[in-house]
Amino acid sequence: MNKSNAPQIISLSAAELEKLLGELRGPLAPATYQMVEALLRTLQWVMAALEQKTATLARLRRMIFGEKTEKACKILPATIAAILSGPAKPKAKGHGRKGAKDYPAAQRVQVPHPKHKVGDLCPKCLKAKLYRFLTPARLVRIVAQPIFQATVFELERLRCALCGALFTAPAPPEAGLGKYDPSVGTMLALLRYGAGLPMYRTGKWQNHFGVPLPASTQWELIEAASETPQLIYEALIGVAAQGHLLHNDDTHMRIQSVRQEIAAAGSEQERTGIFTTSIISQTGQRQIALFFTGQKHAGENLNQLLQRRAAGLDQPMQMCDALSRNEPKEFHTLLCHCLLHGRRQFVDVVENFPEECRKVIESLREVYRFDALTQEQKLSDLDRLAFHQAHSQPVMDDLQKWMQEQIEQKQVEPNSGLGEAIQYMLKRWQTLTRFLSVPGAPLDNNIAERALKMAILHRKNSLSFKTLHGARIGDVHMSLIHTCELNRVNPFEYLMALQQHAPAVSKAPMSWLPWNFQQAIGAAGSG
Repeated sequence: MNKSNAPQIISLSAAELEKLLGELRGPLAPATYQMVEALLRTLQWVMAALEQKTATLARLRRMIFGEKTEKACKILPATIAAILSGPAKPKAKGHGRKGAKDYPAAQRVQVPHPKHKVGDLCPKCLKAKLYRFLTPARLVRIVAQPIFQATVFELERLRCALCGALFTAPAPPEAGLGKYDPSVGTMLALLRYGAGLPMYRTGKWQNHFGVPLPASTQWELIEAASETPQLIYEALIGVAAQGHLLHNDDTHMRIQSVRQEIAAAGSEQERTGIFTTSIISQTGQRQIALFFTGQKHAGENLNQLLQRRAAGLDQPMQMCDALSRNEPKEFHTLLCHCLLHGRRQFVDVVENFPEECRKVIESLREVYRFDALTQEQKLSDLDRLAFHQAHSQPVMDDLQKWMQEQIEQKQVEPNSGLGEAIQYMLKRWQTLTRFLSVPGAPLDNNIAERALKMAILHRKNSLSFKTLHGARIGDVHMSLIHTCELNRVNPFEYLMALQQHAPAVSKAPMSWLPWNFQQAIGAAGSG
């Protein structure tokens, strides 16, 4: 490349960028401004990433475009990957097809035989009688329809020919009390915060079917449907604070009003980042998902959560990656670090050190295989610990010894990508291997990272929240929806139950959590 054609490099501080964006906001159309803003922020982020000492092309590519997979058979050279993956497995017959049992919400229609019935003489052998077979033959029929349907009730009106009095037929019960059924707001919240569907797309979809639902109306309905869920959100925070295992992580987010405040403050603003934190709390056999959006880091949100922890409880285990901002400052936790983040350090340099990285990836592959066996056998925390100590401990000890030898015998340059990956793991060896010393300690933070995909999907599809109030409503619904998913509860059914029993929920929110609301409904019905 000809250096004379290279563009002039201009570096902007965070405050200078916010000032520039503030000047561009007025003259540019909103859609154009959003595109320019995204481009400038992307450029600033890439420049900052390139300036980091640990930046590599592989790592930068993964950070920008994401990694579809980090499986050994995909990231290692073909010859090594072939050894690890082994012979190709034949594809299971019928793989990917859904049977009738996979449609629990489908309407069931009983179809009797048109010619024969139970007790008739068999028309084939003419010797025995027919009886009902245990399982019927099943056919699945799926039809399409609009997400929201409308019914227009045309009430007959009669008028007196002499006095002009007008008599209108009363509305039938199915007309309800208002234009919008409570289910509309609930479904809109599921679409926006559970599926990441922007409101303007929903509005466009509904226009196709002749049932208009503008984005502004959608927001009003979602906001109205969030009052009762907010009570449950607060109750879940209290329950989650008592958990024995807490996963936390965060991702950047966009809130328009906060960005404007940052731009107005300029250089006086100490913190310019906006984040969504996910916290997954394990309380007994239940898992609670919580989301917090604002300018606080994951550790600060966890710190705020632990303020509601009952005195006298043992310190909880905390699983996160090794960023210091993930740790609470005022409370002590038994810190566990994500083993996959340690593995990822080697994934980033696998192209330059394939044999060395193979050693690490193969070793961790064995550990995960052992952990999968403990899950299949449904071992208790103590039995799982004993299993890992018997099988995974030798693997990890050998890996630790190998990495120490690489550094001590100077077989690897400490400042190289491989050297830094090795030192990353050795420095955090105790926290990365808690599963070998603490019952119930997890191997990684995947559950929190998967939870963040809800927030990331919203960010990618909807671009931003408008205000902190809107972000709060998003946090509430994401928390309830994902908590339902973790506990195998239908989120629509649950959110509808909260709307239908709002007075009872307001009196006793703890009786209406995702895992006990059915009992509350039964008690309300019997009462």
